[in-house]
Amino acid sequence: MEANEHVHCLIIGSGPAGYTAAIYAARADLKPVMYMGNQPGGQLMDTTEVDNFPGYPQGIKGPEMMEDLKNQAARFGTDIRNGWATKVDFTGPKHYVEFDNGKHVVSADAVIIATGASAKWLGLESELRLRDIGGGVSACAVCDGFFYRNQDVVIVGAGDTAAEEATYLAKLCKKVYMIVRTDKMRASKAMQHRVMNTPNIEVIWNAVTEEVLGTDGVTGARFIINGTEKREVEATGFFVAIGHKPNTDVFKPWINTDEVGYILNVPGTSKTNIEGVFVAGDAADKMYRQAITAAGTGCMAALDAERYLASKGH
Repeated sequence: MEANEHVHCLIIGSGPAGYTAAIYAARADLKPVMYMGNQPGGQLMDTTEVDNFPGYPQGIKGPEMMEDLKNQAARFGTDIRNGWATKVDFTGPKHYVEFDNGKHVVSADAVIIATGASAKWLGLESELRLRDIGGGVSACAVCDGFFYRNQDVVIVGAGDTAAEEATYLAKLCKKVYMIVRTDKMRASKAMQHRVMNTPNIEVIWNAVTEEVLGTDGVTGARFIINGTEKREVEATGFFVAIGHKPNTDVFKPWINTDEVGYILNVPGTSKTNIEGVFVAGDAADKMYRQAITAAGTGCMAALDAERYLASKGH
């Protein structure tokens, strides 16, 4: 792969992990270049209110917070660019990354992968429309459950995450309808018992969501049960917990991942199996998936990259 330019530290992705890595890398004089990817700002761009990030006592809108982080990274000299990675060559010692299907190729001494993950959605028109206007559709119960205290909500999913989020919501909400597509859950037995022993969770089995109801905000949902019978419930929140997909396909020929695609880092560090390539944020985190933990790993990746570059005399 022929490079158009060479940079010291390349950051791919622009959520809380990427921007925090950029702030630390820029302050360490690594002259970072960041490519924002095809969703600049990451998953927080889909989030209306962020109330659980320290330092914002009144809360802040997700897009505003990402703009703050972007401006902070730029203030210290991060070169922030549009473009997404379409191919990589991590043979080393220089690492090559192609952007926008070959329009630009960058070689770098150190690479920080901060490409995040994307929530999976059902794909219904009503679901996506209400999600995009901040109308009560969410993929994160821990982030948004607080807004639905003493209200009725729906959660779709049957795995451990769905079961965990259903029980979390049950502590806050009056009633939780849990929508399971088949006649059994994929969740671990312990999580299933927890759901079944929570009196205000009603599991609706063999149910497929047909429509999320509401114009300006969620008012309920309609399901098809056993392929024929229709049922509607009233609810003000609609949570989707059918999994996340890490945005790591482009790195897979080189970087070790688990079966879903989450990058495997050396525990306690941001290091990957390739020397000089580091990972931060949700591309490696299937457990916590919070803005604050992503920011923390962004800091780790920048510090690990700085030490690596110093050890190589860069």
